Amino acid sequence: MIAPRRFLPSIPSLLALEALDRLGSASAVAEELSLTQSAISRQLQALETQLGTELVHRDRKRLSLTPAAQDYAAEIREALNQIAGASLRVQTAPLAGTLNLAILPAFGMRWLMPRLPRFAQLHPEVTINMSTRLVPFNFSGEPFDAAIHFGSADWPGTQSLLLKHEQVIPVCAPDLVARKRVAQPSDLLSLPLLHIQTRPQAWADWFEQHGVAATKNLSGTMYDQFATITQAALHGLGVALMPDYLVEQDVATGRLIALAETPSETRGAYYLVWPESKARAPALIKFRDWLAGQAQPEDPLPR
Repeated sequence: MIAPRRFLPSIPSLLALEALDRLGSASAVAEELSLTQSAISRQLQALETQLGTELVHRDRKRLSLTPAAQDYAAEIREALNQIAGASLRVQTAPLAGTLNLAILPAFGMRWLMPRLPRFAQLHPEVTINMSTRLVPFNFSGEPFDAAIHFGSADWPGTQSLLLKHEQVIPVCAPDLVARKRVAQPSDLLSLPLLHIQTRPQAWADWFEQHGVAATKNLSGTMYDQFATITQAALHGLGVALMPDYLVEQDVATGRLIALAETPSETRGAYYLVWPESKARAPALIKFRDWLAGQAQPEDPLPR
């Protein structure tokens, strides 16, 4: 249910309030909004009357916001930006719709991108805009219709589609272990370990899966993306616990060596996630239905 009318002021009055907070003078606001200063004053007076509270200090011809009004303007600014963004998307979207999708950098590039040309062939009427996000977020504060996330599909207020389970394997540069014996999982504790911010428990979980009590010696350098941690491993800075599909080519060419015989499945998986409020959006339905046919976690990735 929409809030009562008294809590929904006119857009012009809110624009005047926001601009006064940002610009600091009525003359600057009038110039930006192409209005007279008296018109700006009337908009602000109407807003005060509707809300029943003082918002503006009037010192002769100078206008300034009260502290409460400054806080109000900050919240209004975010709402106005969302309205503007939604309006722009409506204006620029093709008839079949636009899908604004957040992707994980590595998974998006290596798993999703090779598949997207087929979707474009089947649905040329759908436009997909993509931006990268490393961690889950609140859909209400981001302009996305859906996202590819890693985790356990427990994001409140959303629905999800499983895309792929993740399997990881420890890898390093050959020179790092040229003079070290690595015959069993516990031997990795003597090597420098590389960590990824989005998987802070990855090494602890891996050692636990392999029967190694590893409450200590799990310190090491931290990286925010798989692209950078891969480079660190390639340059001999330590052992990285990597998704197998990301290092398959480097292992095959000998640039990296695997320190385990087989990959291990992690607790999390990759999902397409969307807010319940967007579940019936036509562009999302087409993308989701098509992606369901690609979600084959055990199949090898396209090369």
